[in-house]
Amino acid sequence: MIKDPARGWAWTRALLGLCAEEVHLCGESAAIDLVTELMYTTGEEVEVRNYKRLTPISVLDHALESLDNLRPGDCIVCFSKNDIYSVSRQIEIRGLESAVIYGSLPPGTKLAQAKKFNDPDDPCKILVATDAIGMGLNLSIRRIIFYSLIKPTINEKGEKEIEPITTSQALQIAGRAGRFSSKYKEGEVTTMNREDLSLLKEILNRHVEPIKAAGLHPTAEQIEMFAYHLPDTTLSNLIDIFVDFSQVDGQYFVCNMDDFKFSAELIQHIPLSLRVRYVFCTAPINKKQPFVCSSLLQFARQYSRNQPLTFSWLRRYIKWPLLSPKNIKDLMDLEAVHDVLDLYLWLSYRFIDMFPDASLVRDLQKELDGIIQDGVHNITKLIKISETHKLLNLESLSAESQSRSSGTLKGQARRVRGTKTLGSKAAEPPIPSAGEKSLASRLVQQGLLTADMLKQLEKEWLTQQMEHDKDRTEPGTHSKGTRRKKKEPDSD
Repeated sequence: MIKDPARGWAWTRALLGLCAEEVHLCGESAAIDLVTELMYTTGEEVEVRNYKRLTPISVLDHALESLDNLRPGDCIVCFSKNDIYSVSRQIEIRGLESAVIYGSLPPGTKLAQAKKFNDPDDPCKILVATDAIGMGLNLSIRRIIFYSLIKPTINEKGEKEIEPITTSQALQIAGRAGRFSSKYKEGEVTTMNREDLSLLKEILNRHVEPIKAAGLHPTAEQIEMFAYHLPDTTLSNLIDIFVDFSQVDGQYFVCNMDDFKFSAELIQHIPLSLRVRYVFCTAPINKKQPFVCSSLLQFARQYSRNQPLTFSWLRRYIKWPLLSPKNIKDLMDLEAVHDVLDLYLWLSYRFIDMFPDASLVRDLQKELDGIIQDGVHNITKLIKISETHKLLNLESLSAESQSRSSGTLKGQARRVRGTKTLGSKAAEPPIPSAGEKSLASRLVQQGLLTADMLKQLEKEWLTQQMEHDKDRTEPGTHSKGTRRKKKEPDSD
C-alpha cells in the first residue's frame, strides 16, 4: 500500500506519524527493507517476524473452461462489475446459488455475503468476487478460479493501463484458498480459460521485487507557505508548481496528484480558507461517481456558509428514506449514497463542529447497508431485470468521459448553484438514438448532468433571454426615427 501511486502517501504518514508506543505492520517481505530503513531514520527499533503459510496450496494443471465444472467451495475472481453480473447470472441459470463480493459494497454487506458463503447449512456454495476478498474477510474457499488475469490500473502518471495482475496481487488473491481456519485444509488455484493457465503459473513463480520508495504528498503547512509567496494562485496550480519544484531522495516519490487537483478545481469557486480547502481535497472520493462529487461540492458550500451539516439536513439531501433497488442501476446509486455517508464521517473527524451528527449518520449508514444487503441478496433478479431494460453496462464512465468529467462537472457547479442532485432517485429523460443525441442527452447518459440540473439550466437561460429582450425594448434605447438594426444570428 505504501507504494500505491495515488494513496501511498496516507500510509507513509500513518507509518511516520502515529502517536503510539508500538505499531504493528502486516505486509509482504518486499516491504521489509524499505520500512526498516525508514524507521531507522526516525530512531525507531524494528523487529521483523516472518510467518509461514500453515496449509498447502497448488496450481492445477487444468483450467475450469466451463461453469458446468464448478464445485462447492469455488470462488471465481473477476476484475470488473460487468463480469461479476454476467458470471452470477450464468451460475443462476445452472440452478446454483452464488454470493457476491466487490469493492464498492459496504463492509456490512461484504460480511453478510461472506457469512452466507461460509455457512455449511446455506445452499449458496459458490462465490463470485473481485480482489476485494484479498483483505479483511475470512472465507472458506477450496479453489480460486481467475476469470481473467487482466486488471485496469492507474500508473504513477495517472494513466490507465490494461495489464496482467502483478505477482503480489496474484499471491494475495490465490492465498485465499485453503486457509488454516477454514474447512478446506488444502487450497487450489486455476483459471477459467486454458490459455491463461501458463501465464498464471509464470506470474506466481516470479520473484517479488523489493519496494524501493514510499509515497509522499505535500502537507497543508507546506502549501500554505508556498501560497504566501503566490497569493493569487489557485490550489490546483499551487500543487502543480510545488510538485515541479519538489526534490525527493531515493526512499520517496511524490504521489500522483490528479484526484487532489480534481477536487481542488471542483470547489475552487467556493470561498474557503486554504487549510480547509486542502482538507476537502484530500478526502478519498470516487470521481467516477457524479453524486459523490456533487456531494463534496455541496458539503463545501454548506461549510463556506458556516451552516453545520446536521443529520436532518443530510437526510433531506440524500432524499431519505430510500427504497430497495429494483435494478442494477438502483443498486449502484445506493452504493454511491453509502459513499456520501462515508465522506460525511471522514469530514466529521476533521471538522467536528460543522459535521456534528456522526453517530446518527453511522446508524443511518447501517440502515442503508441493510437495504443494499437485500439488493445484493436478490442480485440475480436485479441483473435479469436490468438485462431486460438494457441497464447493465453502467459500472463506470467511459475512458473518454472520465477525462472530460472534471471540466464538465466544474462548469455545471459554477452555473447551477444550490441545485440538488437526484442521487439514487435520478430520473433520466429518454435518450435519443446515437445519430441524434443532443449534448444534454449525452451529459445525462454519462451521469454528469441530472434532470434537476437540466431544468435549472433551462430556467436560467429563459430568465436571461427575458432580461435581454427587455433591455432591447426599453424606451430610450433607440433614437426616434432610427431603424432598428437587424438582429444577428449569434447575437445571443
